[in-house]
Amino acid sequence: MSGAIYEKPEYFINREISWLGFNSRVLSEAKDKSLPLLERLKFLSITASNLDEFFMIRVASLKDMVHAKYTKKDIAGLSPSDQLKLIGEETHTLVQQQYSTYNRSLLPAMKQCGLELITEHERLSKEQAAYVDQYFEENVYPVLTPMALDSSRPFPLIRNKTLNIGALVLKKEVAWLKEENGDSGKKESGKKGNSSKEEKGKLEFATVQVPSVLPRVVFLPEGKKGQRCAILLEQIIERNIAKLFLNYDVVCAHPYRIMRNADLTIEEDEAADLLKEIQKLLKKRQWGEVIRLEIEDKMEPKLLKTLKKELNVKDEDIFKINGPLDLTFLMKLYGTEGMDEFRNKPYQPQPVPGMNEEEDIFTQIRKGDIFLHHPYMTFAPVIQFVRQAASDPDVLAIKQTLYRVSGNSPIVAALAQAAENGKQVTVLVELKARFDEENNILWAKMLEKAGCHVIYGLLGLKTHSKITLVVRREEDGIRRYVHLGTGNYNDSTAKQYTDCGILTCSEPIGEDATAVFNMLSGYSEPKRWNKLVLAPIWLRKRFLELIRRETAYAREGHPAQIIAKMNSLCDQEIIGALYEASAAGVKIDLIIRGICCLKVGIPGISENIHVRSIVGNFLEHARIFYFRNDGEEEFYMASADWMPRNLDKRVEILFPIEDQKLREEARHILEIQLEDNVKAHILQPDGSYEKIDKRGKVLICAQDYFCQEAEQRARAPKEEEQSRIFTPAQPAEEA
Repeated sequence: MSGAIYEKPEYFINREISWLGFNSRVLSEAKDKSLPLLERLKFLSITASNLDEFFMIRVASLKDMVHAKYTKKDIAGLSPSDQLKLIGEETHTLVQQQYSTYNRSLLPAMKQCGLELITEHERLSKEQAAYVDQYFEENVYPVLTPMALDSSRPFPLIRNKTLNIGALVLKKEVAWLKEENGDSGKKESGKKGNSSKEEKGKLEFATVQVPSVLPRVVFLPEGKKGQRCAILLEQIIERNIAKLFLNYDVVCAHPYRIMRNADLTIEEDEAADLLKEIQKLLKKRQWGEVIRLEIEDKMEPKLLKTLKKELNVKDEDIFKINGPLDLTFLMKLYGTEGMDEFRNKPYQPQPVPGMNEEEDIFTQIRKGDIFLHHPYMTFAPVIQFVRQAASDPDVLAIKQTLYRVSGNSPIVAALAQAAENGKQVTVLVELKARFDEENNILWAKMLEKAGCHVIYGLLGLKTHSKITLVVRREEDGIRRYVHLGTGNYNDSTAKQYTDCGILTCSEPIGEDATAVFNMLSGYSEPKRWNKLVLAPIWLRKRFLELIRRETAYAREGHPAQIIAKMNSLCDQEIIGALYEASAAGVKIDLIIRGICCLKVGIPGISENIHVRSIVGNFLEHARIFYFRNDGEEEFYMASADWMPRNLDKRVEILFPIEDQKLREEARHILEIQLEDNVKAHILQPDGSYEKIDKRGKVLICAQDYFCQEAEQRARAPKEEEQSRIFTPAQPAEEA
């Protein structure tokens, strides 16, 4: 078959619809009654946070295309306007499911567990009402800034993602104005009387922002039988809103929330200073086009009409909500004290097998490559690697890429310390890391002050690779130590995201690492590479070669197999190569957490492809690739997914796993994830996902398995192979 046969639009799933399917899989965790209650609240909160970002970036980008009259179709044959229509239908359905889950399942379950969320302030008891009113006077009222709309005051800026309360108010007779006019003003007041009546009879719009500096969930004094009650901050403000507009009667008051276009377009060629350009664009996020308006479903029509007009929102972009707006507040409830029984027991990352915290880390790396699997294994060795390099007198230079780091990053602190200790420190801080721009600007400035050489990304590209190079002077000469990973240098997310990495002093990889940083700092591309494969230079080409090699083996009658684990798959050329491989007889297993634009089960094309998505307590983030290669197996890890942006528009690194022990670790991860029948969702030919029927089967949850295995290894490090023995769970009950 020719390559063109695999490019038919009907062979692909639209990227945005596939992503919405992923968010539905997250929502299915919130619906799962076998999970502890607070875990279900957490998953519902995540769906809301995910949807916010989806609108601010993906929907915003499509709207920009429509405004620009861009009509090119995507790989599934949909124009931007077609996609927006589909997205509108799907997101309205998704939001209905979110609130059905919240109202019909989670709220009653919370009450049953001793935590009641009061959804309407009118239902407060006398004692609760007194507490709430006092709380408003003492804590809330001083912070609020009510804003009215009239001829002298234009419609205020409503900030992106903020929760607000809109009101329609009616002017009262102003007693102090009458007294001020006195008898002398009687004639005039007669004239004004008519206009005063007109003024009094006219409804005016007013709004107040629910302050994000105050807790949104307010706990009330415990009631009888120890029942805990809480109320949302907007309900407290709504109850007391008349106190903000003393010269008005408040006719109605309802919460609303907007989402603005936050997809920054940076004209890098024209930007004299990238840092200043990004700082300038960050401010514009608050002024972007309104692309979604969320309102309470019982909002007064006249109030909605005002919001629609002033915010310039179309009907299809209005979401009428049956419940509290912005369900991300549920993450605050997740942390409620005294409710540990309704949460999973927190997992404590375990020591890396074979590593010793007391021993010099460079000595340990020289003994052999070290495999890291977070969060099952602690992120501490990565921090130790940079910290020790910062203080080691024999270390001459440290070079590192930073994409997203934590708010109080020990790695950034160590890099600054290294520079102060006289080391040559080069750090590429990616200022274009979406929604981390501000944080990264702060780190970049701090590192510069400490004496580090800071590179602000590359023109036209995002640097998404995860690499650290330490150059050390030793008895036998200069040695290079390298860390390569699939995830960010973020000690906080390393406890929540599953990622892999290696620590090595392999000479070929060390040479390549030096070449990477020379490229990043001086645009100097080496004549040859040893082991690392970089995007955007030739990562796409390498992946296509590896896939086509398996295709050739299959056509020759040899067993051929590909296993690939990643976050997203939406590159048309890669999918076409996979279709061709499948048609030739290559067995292909894909473990894809999020977007998958490939279709399974197409007769004669994708019948040999199986796709699964694992959605669990940790966010699956690692990228691992296996190619059978006629028995000479090859394993790789990467910072890149199979997406056009990763292959063509970012600096990414693919690195081989060559040490036999480390290859077995990578194989083990893939095998267990392919056996998961608890958290795995299987892609169906119609594009939907279904969970595996567990009846009568031994339950295998990959994430739980790796947690237990890491704990077993920590308890008996000398019996490492013994700890691999899986203790099966009880068969699932028959339905």
